[in-house]
Amino acid sequence: MQPRRVSFHTLGCKLNFSETSTLAREFERGGFVRVSPTAEADICVINSCSVTEHADKKCRNLIRRLHRRNPQAIIAVTGCYAQLKPEEIAAIGGVDIVLSNNDKGALYKRVVELSGKGRAQVYSCDTDSLTSFFAAFSSGDRTRAFLKVQDGCDYCCSYCTIHYARGASRNMPVADLVAEAREIAAAGQKEIVITGVNTGDFGRTTGERFIDLLRALNEVEGIERYRISSIEPNLLTDEIIAFCAASPKFQHHFHVPLQSGSDRILGLMRRRYTSARFAERIAAVRRLMPDAFIGIDVIVGFPGETEEDFRRTCDFLEGLAPSFLHIFPFSERPGTPAVDLPGKVQSSVATHRVEVLEALCDRLHGDFCRRACGTEDTVLFESTMRGGMMFGYTGNYRRVKAPYDRSRINTICRVALGEMDSSHDLIGEIRD
Repeated sequence: MQPRRVSFHTLGCKLNFSETSTLAREFERGGFVRVSPTAEADICVINSCSVTEHADKKCRNLIRRLHRRNPQAIIAVTGCYAQLKPEEIAAIGGVDIVLSNNDKGALYKRVVELSGKGRAQVYSCDTDSLTSFFAAFSSGDRTRAFLKVQDGCDYCCSYCTIHYARGASRNMPVADLVAEAREIAAAGQKEIVITGVNTGDFGRTTGERFIDLLRALNEVEGIERYRISSIEPNLLTDEIIAFCAASPKFQHHFHVPLQSGSDRILGLMRRRYTSARFAERIAAVRRLMPDAFIGIDVIVGFPGETEEDFRRTCDFLEGLAPSFLHIFPFSERPGTPAVDLPGKVQSSVATHRVEVLEALCDRLHGDFCRRACGTEDTVLFESTMRGGMMFGYTGNYRRVKAPYDRSRINTICRVALGEMDSSHDLIGEIRD
């Protein structure tokens, strides 16, 4: 008898990526064969996102596409969209199981107990049930692993549904996360990205601190690099900055959400800092790590954002000169306070503002990468090959390409950095 085939489809954040990988390992231990997302499968698992309306639409389209491809396949949907709008998903033809974020750990059991296709079964999708912690880390897919250290968020930003979809901030103990990091090291992966919904808020459950976790992970043998996936500016403390600057393992790479350079808009968003405080935190990083990669999230077209507010954001970003911008047009999410704010911004205006910031990002990222031309750095090469070249990243997240050499994959090499191409990739020459 042929083993049952299962495919996994991850939408949204790296937190979802780590959770999907953990679900896949459970199915594989149960005798299932994992197949690619485009292959025919007996079971299709979708880990959904709901950060924007586009994310919801993407999930709905994926469900329909999978059902058309194989009408007999069991389709199970979990994640944030499933948490927020379970009945909406259940009404889509082909869906068999809708599972909350809280019940994600029971997905394998729910699927194997299903006798066949029929009316969609919806499990515990009420917000009050979001109290458990689904431990997760990615494995086997790439050079780096994503380690989930925290879930949920106590910050109720006026535009965001994540605190409804993920519940309150909670975490596993440091000791348990160190054990998972050792498991990742034993599998041969060299880099861990520390991820969560509000990563820097780690410790709500156990009374520990985020810096305690960083210090403990720093001692794990076999892991040569750590990155903090994203951290709120008000949680990026001097202690964390100093630790990352001193540790050879923690990379000089910071992803810090800004959302707006206008203090008036930040107030409407219910963010916990001002633009001056944000700038001071970035300056604190650069004092100890002058060439750190600084990635920044920005939302444009928020209700009430005037041309003056947008110009203030542009000028603020010009002054900060970050390495990269992640730009999002505002997406109205039902049930959030932002829905009722006056001063809706036309979609055409928001689209134009995105284009302006994308041009700024292209210039800033090019400037950041170009500064490394003619220097040497260390690069961790990944398995991807395109046009006979392999790709990897420096510690501060400049992408480097060099002629493909299988023996160099998943190794950290000393590399001379040459010219930058039109994609901002640096041409590398391996020196060791």
